[in-house]
Amino acid sequence: MYNRRLLRRFKRAIIPSVLISRETGECALHEERMGSVTKFIFCTGGVVSSVGKGVAAASIARILKSRGISVSIQKLDPYLNVDAGTMSPYQHGEVFVTEDGSETDLDLGHYERFIDENLTSSSNVTTGQVYSAVIASERRGDYLGSTVQIIPHITDEIKRRVHQVAHESGAEVVIVEVGGTVGDIEGLPFIEALRQIRSDIGRENVLYGHVTLLPRLAVTGELKTKPTQHSVKELRGMGIQPDFILLRSDTYLSDGIRAKVSLFCDVDESAVVPLVSASTMYEVPLIMENAGLGDLIVERFGLSAAKPNLEQWRKIVERIKNPARQVQIALVGKYVELVDAYMSVREALYHAGAHHDVGVDIRWVESDLLEGGESDPLAGVDGIVVPGGFGYRGVEGKIQAAQHAREHGIPYLGLCLGLQMMVIEFARSVAGLEGANSTEFDPQTPHPLIDFLPEQRQVFDKGGTMRLGSYPCHLVPGTRAREAYGQEEVRERHRHRFEFNNQYRQNLTSKGLAVSGVLEEGDLVEIVELEDHPWMLATQFHPEFKSRPNRPHPLFCAFLSAAIGRSGK
Repeated sequence: MYNRRLLRRFKRAIIPSVLISRETGECALHEERMGSVTKFIFCTGGVVSSVGKGVAAASIARILKSRGISVSIQKLDPYLNVDAGTMSPYQHGEVFVTEDGSETDLDLGHYERFIDENLTSSSNVTTGQVYSAVIASERRGDYLGSTVQIIPHITDEIKRRVHQVAHESGAEVVIVEVGGTVGDIEGLPFIEALRQIRSDIGRENVLYGHVTLLPRLAVTGELKTKPTQHSVKELRGMGIQPDFILLRSDTYLSDGIRAKVSLFCDVDESAVVPLVSASTMYEVPLIMENAGLGDLIVERFGLSAAKPNLEQWRKIVERIKNPARQVQIALVGKYVELVDAYMSVREALYHAGAHHDVGVDIRWVESDLLEGGESDPLAGVDGIVVPGGFGYRGVEGKIQAAQHAREHGIPYLGLCLGLQMMVIEFARSVAGLEGANSTEFDPQTPHPLIDFLPEQRQVFDKGGTMRLGSYPCHLVPGTRAREAYGQEEVRERHRHRFEFNNQYRQNLTSKGLAVSGVLEEGDLVEIVELEDHPWMLATQFHPEFKSRPNRPHPLFCAFLSAAIGRSGK
């Protein structure tokens, strides 16, 4: 092994891709791709936050994959949280869960949906993870008396994690999105690390893309390029010159604006790509492809690629934009004023809608509004979805939504908390268990239908201590769940702490509640459904995390089929 100083001096002569070992402070050569260097595209954002970097990064990956190029994606989040698990939806929208149980930023959901591949914990890096790793190394004495600093120790750890994705995936191209906005103080170490990577592995193996907003002045109707110019100037001051710029706007961009940005930002005009707001995010790869971005990237990297094949993607977009008919689905939640909190649920409904060639009109219903027994917000809907959530607020309203669906024969899909609400409502209204509840909401309930697992009662840390990630679910023959999946066993992703209490299982099943999916190890209830209802089913897991535009989730498809049947009555 080479020590770090020698390897820095000679690594480009030896091999272009390097993995820095946190445990030893030395460098391990990334040798399995000898003669073929992983290419990196680093996506930054400017002017405002939430400008659409996640969708842009995912779309770049989609157009490359359509050429037969293997890709992977990573999100660098500058916040100090170790992961997104303890963050409020008001802060960062939904928490997306990977197969290996990582609680991540919602952009990983975009990534998986666009490239149709499962990502891992390596695809989401936070400042909290980076600093925790470096401090742990310092405590072990790994740095051998060195003064631990942002450069090189923090930046080396960031680079190690960026290279780790390439190492694990074996992808030809890795797209890395940097969260936040250029100029944010917490993002500086990430920008510096990405600047260094170009020197480490060669300029021919790195491209920088910058996503900015062109604000439009209502008084004059002008799109202003000055904020973009200042954003690029800020980025260049950090040592990074963008290779291409993606211009977000709500209105058409003239060639004159592209030429102006090209001139003042020192970027080829062909590399200034207009991204006008689309009616569906799945149209963005088509916009990029039509603008020539895919060809530009392939040419700059010198990649051997097939002709792009986006025909299936075009058909999906066409179905989403121009459905044959509409159905209306009520989504009953406590964060409905912030739809990003239910991003994956919304997209899973759209995927199933495209599959059935129907448009899904989502009626966002605040669960608090239902708590007095008021059902007007649910009037006329073809189906009801109750998604996951935490905390007592709005719970009784979700229980009312489950009761309304049961009593009126409206198709119902419960997700995680939605299963618990369905079970509690059934226990109260049908099984006669007055006061039935979850111990999360009422620790003194006489009937704890939903409770901790015994091994979770002494858990005090909140972060990463729930049942997380992929678990097998055995499907009971003759049930709607088994019919929807068409197989005996599936694996689905979880994110919850409370479980169905099996002490009440026989009582409820004798009254007509069917357990149609179980985790056999521990005999945990995973899916329930009603026997005498047109379609009422709920899952303890989150099926929405595995839905894709080209592979809609079977349960969402079955639910929507039932809703379509009701709408045709």
